Amino acid sequence: MKSVIVVGAGIWGSSLALRLAETGWRVTLVEQHRPGHVRQSSAGETRLLRCSHGDDAWYTRLAWQARDGWRRLEERAGEELYHEAGMVWFARTTDGWEHRSAQVLKNLDIPCELLDPSDGGRFFPDLRADDLRFLLWEPHAGVLRARRATQVTAALAVASGVRLVRARVVPVAGDAAPYQAAVEIDGEVRHADRVVWACGAWLPALFDVPVSVTKQDTLHFAVPSAWSVPETPAWVDHGASAYGHGDVDGVGMKATSDAEGEPYEPEHGSREVDAAGVERARAYLLRRFPSLARAPVLFSQVCQYALTPDAEWIVNEVSPGVWLFGGDSGHGFKHGPALAGYVAGVLDGDHAPEPRFGLHERTPSRGLRTSGQVL
Repeated sequence: MKSVIVVGAGIWGSSLALRLAETGWRVTLVEQHRPGHVRQSSAGETRLLRCSHGDDAWYTRLAWQARDGWRRLEERAGEELYHEAGMVWFARTTDGWEHRSAQVLKNLDIPCELLDPSDGGRFFPDLRADDLRFLLWEPHAGVLRARRATQVTAALAVASGVRLVRARVVPVAGDAAPYQAAVEIDGEVRHADRVVWACGAWLPALFDVPVSVTKQDTLHFAVPSAWSVPETPAWVDHGASAYGHGDVDGVGMKATSDAEGEPYEPEHGSREVDAAGVERARAYLLRRFPSLARAPVLFSQVCQYALTPDAEWIVNEVSPGVWLFGGDSGHGFKHGPALAGYVAGVLDGDHAPEPRFGLHERTPSRGLRTSGQVL
């Protein structure tokens, strides 16, 4: 039986551990805290699931596959993890990012619709759309209950035979190669056929990777019931680096910035949101949803991004049997179930990872992000 140690029980690590256990691997999943702990990027209350990725068909296709994966996970868990409320993209130009996204969606037969800005009343009780050229409607997009989904995935992995170990580990240096396929736990070196480092924002502190960690303030506002999911869909304003969705689970309507925050240390960094971020979100509400401009903040949370310059992921073997799996960015969560299948195929030798996921020099790009500009 092939063995693997997966370091990090966020959604990527937990999904991969589950997939490998189901396909006959002996799996140890290592997490220094608990799956779904609030320091994880995966532990935000919600994450968006959208297929639009500009003109990139690879991520678009994988997101569509992931939607089916989340549905299967829901069936196994016996609880709702994905609210398919749809998503509205606010397009400020006729031939920009949203237009390119729509072309790819149509080429892949993924349902979408281009609407006049005046159709916004179908989705929102209040919408100021005078600066928009059109709306891109993704009916099968929506909102994932992120923290709960992470906990559920890890629990299913354990039920499938994965051994979950709570420990803080570091790479083990090799003799003929930079690293051994091993980790040190409580002074004991434990070997496996593969070691996968899926430790999110902690990855660049352990390895030389093109990843920057930034502080991301997340804000939810107290709103009338008409602004709840599924009545109100998710929404993204790519040109303004803003996104959100209706109220889920009573924590308020999410309305926040997707622009990169300040450099951040995930283990000990402050978990208090910045006043400037609150004011930025309020200014956006005033511009786009004027009736909500004075809505009080009901819930706030600090997460973090682990970004490569181009928002492409890292799937790379740095020593024999030692794999880095990271750079999840803000758009990595939704892909979890499908991406786990892809990486499991890499570890099984079914296919090589895409060259785009290597440790090469990255050219800055925002084409994969819900954030179209730096604020």
